[in-house]
Amino acid sequence: MKKTVKAPAKINLTLEVLSKRPDGYHELATIMQAVSLYDIITLSDNDSGKITISCNYEGVPCDEKNICFKAAERFFEYTKLENKGLHIDIDKTIPTQAGLAGGSSDGAAVIMGLNSMFGTMLKPAEMNALGERVGADVPFCIEGGTKLCTGIGTDIKRLPSFNCSDIVICKPDTVSVSTAEAYQKVDALKPHASYTDEMIKALFSRDMFMISTTIFNDFELALQIPEVNEIKGIMLKNKARGAGMSGSGSAVFALFSSPRRAKACCEALKERYPETFLCKPIKTGCTVE
Repeated sequence: MKKTVKAPAKINLTLEVLSKRPDGYHELATIMQAVSLYDIITLSDNDSGKITISCNYEGVPCDEKNICFKAAERFFEYTKLENKGLHIDIDKTIPTQAGLAGGSSDGAAVIMGLNSMFGTMLKPAEMNALGERVGADVPFCIEGGTKLCTGIGTDIKRLPSFNCSDIVICKPDTVSVSTAEAYQKVDALKPHASYTDEMIKALFSRDMFMISTTIFNDFELALQIPEVNEIKGIMLKNKARGAGMSGSGSAVFALFSSPRRAKACCEALKERYPETFLCKPIKTGCTVE
């Protein structure tokens, strides 16, 4: 038996780190948007009695350290099904260590794919709860669309669908961000007004100017990565409506109202940054094909 699942990336239209919790996690307020940049996860059963993983992307662990391995383990534990053998193939396009939730989306895809493969008929709330045990972004990756995520990112509320012509995503190839270091620098920031509240208003009014000018990320503010600022400059020079860093970095996204301008921006960036992609906002999360 075989199942194929499309696992989309996400961007953060806003990302605010509110406070540190007693358990060491941080309270967040973020608006996530799923986009049409995909990894393809293929699940196939066998008689090995083990979970095995393969991946086309250099540097991705293919053992129990991979989030897909953890997602499969949690699925079998929760459903009390015997794992007679499972191979997970990851055809990866979403850059790693980029703030695009590539790993989380792959984990979400495994949960949804196994639910379909074994006919366990888990409800969305059950899959979300299962996903939360795998990673904070996994529940969003199961749902997709445009969502307000609070708590540690796992409390999800639906927002009006975000519509723009095109989104350009670019990851500098020389920058990787340590999440622990990123949070230390964010913790040192001074308090500021909530951009997330303003973005919610902008989404409800469908005001593209307000949406584009309200993009905000505490990590971008705290880290001040030169390559991120350089990429944003190129995007804005190519007539992006707005641009910002996604997650804890280092990928940068830009919003466009013109497909022609988005394509020109993508081509200009690709000359220096090979991991540059042209995509669109989508209303779904992982989808089983």
